[in-house]
Amino acid sequence: MADKRAIGVVGVGWVGLVTASCFAELGHRVVAMDIDAAKVEALRRGEVPIHEPGLSESVAKNSDRLRFTTDMEELLGAATLLFCCVDTPPTVSGDADLSRVRAVLATLPEDSDHVLVMKSTVPAGTGAAIRREKPALSYISCPEFLKEGSAVEDFMHPDRVVIGADPGDEAAADAVEEIYRPLGGEIVRTDVASAEMIKLAANAFLATKISFINEIANVSEEVGADVTEVARGMGLDDRIGSSFLRAGIGYGGSCFPKDVSSLKQLAGNTGYHFQLLTAVIEVNELQKRRVIKKLEKHLGSLAGRRVALLGLAFKPDTDDMREASSLVLAARLQGEGAEVTAYDPVSERPAREMLASVDLRDSAADALDGADAAVLVTEWPEFADLDWGELAGLMANPLLVDGRNFLDPGALRAAGFTYEGIGRPSEA
Repeated sequence: MADKRAIGVVGVGWVGLVTASCFAELGHRVVAMDIDAAKVEALRRGEVPIHEPGLSESVAKNSDRLRFTTDMEELLGAATLLFCCVDTPPTVSGDADLSRVRAVLATLPEDSDHVLVMKSTVPAGTGAAIRREKPALSYISCPEFLKEGSAVEDFMHPDRVVIGADPGDEAAADAVEEIYRPLGGEIVRTDVASAEMIKLAANAFLATKISFINEIANVSEEVGADVTEVARGMGLDDRIGSSFLRAGIGYGGSCFPKDVSSLKQLAGNTGYHFQLLTAVIEVNELQKRRVIKKLEKHLGSLAGRRVALLGLAFKPDTDDMREASSLVLAARLQGEGAEVTAYDPVSERPAREMLASVDLRDSAADALDGADAAVLVTEWPEFADLDWGELAGLMANPLLVDGRNFLDPGALRAAGFTYEGIGRPSEA
């Protein structure tokens, strides 16, 4: 068992808060710092502002080992191992915005025994730039591989932990390895640049699988094949695997869009045109247009029609709406003159901020009442348990576009719906 030590976490967003609470679960004393005073005060009261299964319970259980602050000096005085978990949103060009990382760097002493452990997703080359700016600082790249909706479980049971260190920082890398070793995941020791690339390459590959199966879905529709059967047959090949072979309306969230664009831009900055990722991004964008076409196929013009969106978060078990497909669909539907109603089990707060012009309802039935069509955007489990026969009677026109191929086509048609999936035959 690793010796318990004080750990500092900079940034208590989604990654930072999970990291802080899970290190506390392992018995470490954790000081977590954020510049958002309101968020820090809420966390001190035990209020977790993020919907993530198990996170509120973890924060409450380990509150005696968790301290939240807005004071960087307090953090620096309490811990030498500092995990940087600030966000790196995309810029207009597609590059990662490193302003928050640079702000953290500016607070660190020029010559000290602190170790900066980078959890934030940064472009390959960031570590080298930090080394030039602060050559005396020990720097470790330790990218996160947490999935929203299962982040606590992923942290406590990792498949791998990547630790990137350059010559001279072996002792710092040993310290990071020591605190992760009890979790049992394979430890990958490598150089900083390779560690940075591993995170970007992994997410870009998963996004590529999604866009690939969506292209297969589009061809399947043309030839009368069912993409769910195609994906099942493909996924049984262990060289391919079944994960991320679910056709739908495309990927979203805080990681895939940003990381794919960042890697594409990183390549472009070196003079290399990453054609494959250009296609991945284009396919992902076109999938939303296919949903509009499916609606128009049955309704004609969408002007004056009411369309209900079921689910708003980019995936189930999270309230994260960053780069969510619902944002694009709502904008395009309204651009066609449609009225949009929507329901999501947990995303009301971000939805009211990001979809101010959408009529948010308190239940699926309210959203569907009087609607001319519905689009299932997020595969929340509760949608599988709805009484679809009753819901069909509420709608002006019971048309459903299943954007995640989540529901049973036969059951929906038996309930009175016109059912359209993604890459599935239009008729049973």
